[in-house]
Amino acid sequence: MLIAFLLAAAAPDCTYDRAAMMALPQQAFDQDTTGGWRALSMRGCEAEAADLIRDWRETNKPERNASILYWHEGQLRADLGQSAAAITLFERSRKTVEEDHGMGWNLYVDGSIAFLRRDRAAFDQSRAALAALPKPDGFDPRGPDGKPIEIRWPMNLNVLDGFARCWDKPYKEAYTICSAPFRVMKAGG
Repeated sequence: MLIAFLLAAAAPDCTYDRAAMMALPQQAFDQDTTGGWRALSMRGCEAEAADLIRDWRETNKPERNASILYWHEGQLRADLGQSAAAITLFERSRKTVEEDHGMGWNLYVDGSIAFLRRDRAAFDQSRAALAALPKPDGFDPRGPDGKPIEIRWPMNLNVLDGFARCWDKPYKEAYTICSAPFRVMKAGG
């Protein structure tokens, strides 16, 4: 009886207003950390958040920037140990050369897929190619306020380096603990 109570008390509240979520524009749905799917995920509701991304994408059928929705759903599926589903979604997140603008997105995708497959040779090849990627001409990252920000180059190399350090760990642990993926420093600091 006590164990059932403790388990129920520890379970996250995964309820949300589905109609409101589905009505959000893509930027708010995908990038707002206090709303959209991210708020649901931060409560420990990764499966519900992954399903919500899928449902939002299928309902709203975005013509632009859909690749990031496949990526984010794939990350949640990888966190849940659903590697085959994550790989399929990661594959769908690939960008054309024109969409990528020399940022190395597909190399990051390749490295992430290789990590999930535990294919060290393919992973090392993707990581080396990303590490060797030259910074694109005109690379001038700006924050939401329009001020310059410093971003480590190449982008996402720190994530692949974290995967290399934690090769035998699950995706979620390797990504969150070993990679420090969201470390962005302001210019001059």
